[in-house]
Amino acid sequence: MKPIRLIRGFLTVGVWTLASRVLGFARDIMFAALLGAGPAAEAFVVAFSLPNMFRRFFAEGAFNMAFVPQFAKRVEAGEDAKTFAEQAMALLATALIVLSVIATVFMPALVLAMASGFGGDERFDLAVDYGRVAFPYIFFISLAALFSGVLNATGRFAAAAAAPVLLNIILVGAMVMASRAGWDVGRALVWGVPIAGIAQLTLVWIAASRAGFALRPRLPRLTPEMKKLAIIAAPAALAGGVVQVNLLVGRQVASFFEGSIQYLNLADRLYQLPLGVVAIAIGVVLLPDLSRRLRAGDEAGGRHGFNRAAEFALFLTVPCAVALMVIPEPMISTLFQRGRFTAEDATATSLAVAIYGLGLPAFVLQKVLQPLFYAREDTRSPFRYAVVAMVVNAVLAIGLAPVIGYLAAAWATTTAGWAMVVLLWLGSRKMGSAAELDDRLRRRIWRIIVASAGLGVVLWAGNIALAPVFEVTRAGALALLIIGGSVIYFIISHVINAFRFSELRSAVKRG
Repeated sequence: MKPIRLIRGFLTVGVWTLASRVLGFARDIMFAALLGAGPAAEAFVVAFSLPNMFRRFFAEGAFNMAFVPQFAKRVEAGEDAKTFAEQAMALLATALIVLSVIATVFMPALVLAMASGFGGDERFDLAVDYGRVAFPYIFFISLAALFSGVLNATGRFAAAAAAPVLLNIILVGAMVMASRAGWDVGRALVWGVPIAGIAQLTLVWIAASRAGFALRPRLPRLTPEMKKLAIIAAPAALAGGVVQVNLLVGRQVASFFEGSIQYLNLADRLYQLPLGVVAIAIGVVLLPDLSRRLRAGDEAGGRHGFNRAAEFALFLTVPCAVALMVIPEPMISTLFQRGRFTAEDATATSLAVAIYGLGLPAFVLQKVLQPLFYAREDTRSPFRYAVVAMVVNAVLAIGLAPVIGYLAAAWATTTAGWAMVVLLWLGSRKMGSAAELDDRLRRRIWRIIVASAGLGVVLWAGNIALAPVFEVTRAGALALLIIGGSVIYFIISHVINAFRFSELRSAVKRG
């Protein structure tokens, strides 16, 4: 994949992910207004987190990190990639069916493992009930992730990136219908989850079929190829498990502080916007590209792709991190402060947003660095680094909770994120030229930081100057602040050559 095509791939995934995140904000705005930070809201957050946790563990994390490089190499070599994908699908589907049955039976224990602070109050029964409805989502979304991996490995990104849009459309529709009909909003929302999973799987299955990969169901067989897949996936699965332990620790801490699970959930949603648009786009596009280049022995091309991905990520992520740290309260109050979500709830959420903002570049850089390992089928090193990050997270979250409450979870997540980046960077030093920074990236890193610092000053001053406008229209004032800040950031970046407009124009041209 040529550099321009690589960036175009980032943009394709990023635009669709942005659409999904914007609809996700609409979903969360309605969610906060209708359910506030009450028992039903916290129960739904925990119930929905369960299939998503295992989905990242099985599909988008461990399985796809092992599957995509092997599948991409078979496509590049002209081997029978379709049969390999069908065998992988059979193996994955079998594991998911077994997991779903076990989870349904032991749902009370899973809820306590996620949020033991729920024990003895109404949130527990609600979360168990919601969890049993929502958990089958993992089957559909994990198979959808496999089909997405097939599409991404063949350079087709649009359908896979568009699939999450369906989730938010269906969940928003469920809440609108429930509120107008007088139904239980929480129950309507949770039933929308498995329905959305079916819709997402259908979309990517159709796209893969049109691309020549109409995968058919098979009985699972542990062939030599599947054994190799399992061996490679196992350390990645363990690494994914470590990440989920970090999330569990954070939710456990938050469950003992009323409303805090919702505060952290909404804060997470805000920083996930740039994380999803940039990091997921890069992770989806960069991994198959590096895998193909390494198969062809193109170390120089791999180095160029890695550097441009890092440059693109920093250019878009560092200013977002600055914005999250400088103006979190205007953003949260504008987006969520209405209905049952109070000003006090908004203030509590904005504190977590600022802390997550500090860690945002780390979360994105992880997505840039990890493909260097996975493209070489090295899943053990990221696992070892993740274990260290897990220890950092647990010590800080549990140790700081008695002092700063639910914010301990946010500080632990951010610190562990930076620890993971440092370890990935040090580990990548052994990989040769493909993992080296080129002169262009070295020059531009500091310019991006300078431009972002200028943005921070503009946002801070603008927030003060627009205080009277916020009193009249919060949405209008926030839009003016963000658009004005963005324009100034792009101008500063262009003037000091942190990034050139011509590069963006070239990236989106067809050719």
